[in-house]
Amino acid sequence: MTASLTLVILMAVLFGAGISVMLERSLTRVLIGFLLVGNAVNILIYLMSGAPGLAPILSQGVDESEISDALPQAFVLTAIVINLGITAFMLALIYRSWWLARLGPKGDLVDDEAELAEDAEEAADLIRSSAADDAAIQSIIDASDEEFDEELDEMLEREASARDDEHDDEGAPR
Repeated sequence: MTASLTLVILMAVLFGAGISVMLERSLTRVLIGFLLVGNAVNILIYLMSGAPGLAPILSQGVDESEISDALPQAFVLTAIVINLGITAFMLALIYRSWWLARLGPKGDLVDDEAELAEDAEEAADLIRSSAADDAAIQSIIDASDEEFDEELDEMLEREASARDDEHDDEGAPR
């Protein structure tokens, strides 16, 4: 067996095991299957890159056909980073589902009765305070309206008497 045939068999085993484990309903098994498939993809990219060659640095006296392609290496690095990101996301999902299962039927709705009673009391105080403020403002408006009405009546009487003083009994100006 050559090295590439060994890698092909390893890749096939990883793909098969990863997909069969991913088909289970447990999130932990899905994560393990995803990791196996991710490693199989990395081996596939490595196998498809071709024969190894010289470092991809051009200098004088180096034949371009002997230089290895750096693109598959970049693909493998990218696949590793993507695999790591999805693994972190899956671990967060697993932790959240474990936490919710541990809380029981109530789920993440954990109530604090004292806090709810305190919040209700604060809301009632705000409503009472608001009603008192509204009543005070309305009394100020009513008082100012009465003063304005009195001042307006006095002003109209003064203007009427001033007009009466300017005109004589027959309505002709003096």
